[in-house]
Amino acid sequence: MSKVSDPTTRKPLGKRSFDAQAFLDPASGSRKIAEFQRLEFIFRQGDPSNHIFYIQKGGVKLSIVSNFRKEAVVAVLGPGEFFGEGCLTGVTLRIASAAAISPTTVLAIEKKEMLRVLHTEHALSDRFISYMLARNIRLEEDLVDQLFNSSEKRLARTILLLARYGKQGQPQKLNANVSQEMLAE
Repeated sequence: MSKVSDPTTRKPLGKRSFDAQAFLDPASGSRKIAEFQRLEFIFRQGDPSNHIFYIQKGGVKLSIVSNFRKEAVVAVLGPGEFFGEGCLTGVTLRIASAAAISPTTVLAIEKKEMLRVLHTEHALSDRFISYMLARNIRLEEDLVDQLFNSSEKRLARTILLLARYGKQGQPQKLNANVSQEMLAE
């Protein structure tokens, strides 16, 4: 009995490796590129949650507005980061808003497609889980920072995070025009 092979590569289908970067290219109908201008909303708190997003270029601010109309910035994200992943856990409405902080290009991936790929392609699921754990740790550090450090130390940490200080490779230039008000948030 012969093995089934991919006609384009002649490799057995069971042996081919998954290219996570190729998946993040919008070649499928279940993935599409969207571009946003500075301060334009990608989604708003309370919107239906049916896509996960991957930032290709630019930056995104995630924020939550309380019942008393007070806004809190939860995270500022840049290229190579995912957001909107709450839809994967069964959350049907967005719990936060996402807005571009500079001209931004994102890849929107349908929930069904992302779940399918996470279950079938271990290379992407490993990368995604590693990313989510690292981001969760950073958000915990942000919370501890907010609770226990002075405003000067918090500002210094925020600036270092925006500059991607300590990351491997060159810091990515992000012309975000971040205002003092946004840093204060």
